[in-house]
Amino acid sequence: MFNIAPKAMSVVCSDDELRVSLADGRTLTVPLAWFPRLAHASSGERADYELMGDGEGIHWPLVDEDISVAGLLAGQPSVEAKSPIV
Repeated sequence: MFNIAPKAMSVVCSDDELRVSLADGRTLTVPLAWFPRLAHASSGERADYELMGDGEGIHWPLVDEDISVAGLLAGQPSVEAKSPIV
């Protein structure tokens, strides 16, 4: 059996959620609070994304955020979300 990496097809960010549609038909929805850069970005900045590679990751150039699909599937929030607020 071989393992095919999940690939993003499209991304939608609301004020509260990041929703990623995958090529295999699944949709991932995670709290936008997991990614502080996106949470603090404008709706226009969140809408301006690029799929990396064949969809293995997502890049938001205006807010310098990169998220891997594998990380989303593993339930990994941004390191910035895990940092204590000072």
